[in-house]
Amino acid sequence: MPKGRNSKKQKSGSKDRKGSLPPDGPRQTGISSDSDLASEAGSVYSMQSEFPVEDGFGPPVSTETGEVDEISAQQDFENKLGECIDGLSDKRKLTLGDALERCVKKGKGEEQNMSAIVCCHLCLQLGIGDDIESVFAPLRTIFLTIVKDKTASPKARTGCADALGLCCFIAGEENENLFTIMEALQNVFKESYPKGDGTRPSFTPEVTALHASALSAWSLLLTISPPAWTSTVINNMLPRLQELLDSVDVELRIAAGETIALCYELARLDNEEFEGSDIDGLCSKLRQLATDSNKYRAKKDRRQQRASFRDILRAVEAAEFPSETVRFGTEALEVDSWCSKRRYDAFCQVLTTGMNLHLRENELVRDIFSLGAPLTPEAIKHSKVSKVERQMYQAAAFKNRTLVRGKARDKRMDTGN
Repeated sequence: MPKGRNSKKQKSGSKDRKGSLPPDGPRQTGISSDSDLASEAGSVYSMQSEFPVEDGFGPPVSTETGEVDEISAQQDFENKLGECIDGLSDKRKLTLGDALERCVKKGKGEEQNMSAIVCCHLCLQLGIGDDIESVFAPLRTIFLTIVKDKTASPKARTGCADALGLCCFIAGEENENLFTIMEALQNVFKESYPKGDGTRPSFTPEVTALHASALSAWSLLLTISPPAWTSTVINNMLPRLQELLDSVDVELRIAAGETIALCYELARLDNEEFEGSDIDGLCSKLRQLATDSNKYRAKKDRRQQRASFRDILRAVEAAEFPSETVRFGTEALEVDSWCSKRRYDAFCQVLTTGMNLHLRENELVRDIFSLGAPLTPEAIKHSKVSKVERQMYQAAAFKNRTLVRGKARDKRMDTGN
């Protein structure tokens, strides 16, 4: 028989075999029949029923009818799902904390500074409780080490000083840790004190910025220090803080002045007649800075310094504070003391443009500034001023403004005649 004809028969035979059905019916391709599904479901149910419900296996069964309690089964499922989600959230918090720890340890300069800022944001989100302690405890040691290391980058030390102040404030550290952190911060900014012969040390702008940040963080923690300890610290620190008013850096001068005003405010909570060791000399220096017009200072620095020290002078002389109202949405925050101002400035430094959002929605921030629980959408809707009321208010304000300007114009005309 020719060779080619035989090969054709073999091919056709193989094709027939491929298209033919097996003797025992259609092959299983992953799609089960109804009887198979029913048998599998029965086997699974029988396996689950072998385990008692109290051991956590199988669906809850009603003791009266012996049937599956679907409501209890749904509740049991939701509880276990919630436990899994909580466990995953805890793992993510620890993972993020570990990542920040590595960045602060092994990073350089700017990376360490940014990692410290992220740590502040993380603590703000976690709030008060065990979560923040588990995250901040290992970072606290690293931050302290970097702040004390004079060979480290000033940028990194500045970020760590800010993080130490804000995170310690949020965590509500125990007195032992609080005093350790405040002492470390004080050892940083005291390098700007005059030397023994009266000369002032010279530093780069990065280092003076570090000293200003350390002083601001120290004053923030002073607002939560025990009153008995605070009075002693204030009496010891006021003369040294007064020496920082002669610093060549405007930020450090303003930070020192605001800390002095804060010290007087805290001291007068216990003794309304508190004046310190040399209030006359202090007021003379503050008055000089409030009216400084030296040309060798930048115009922007002079304007900023005069505005700040006018308020500081009133705080020391007359125990006054210029109240400030911060509006966000339909609510408002009254910053009416140096203590609340120091706290508000610290949060603004970290949150920047997101401060108003946190004032509206962050429970921790609202608790710190005594704003109560966040408003519900329904409460916000009712608190909004209607369009008609807003137009009436604007019309009344315009009318009042026109009258005031008219009177001022008449006075100028009378003077001219």
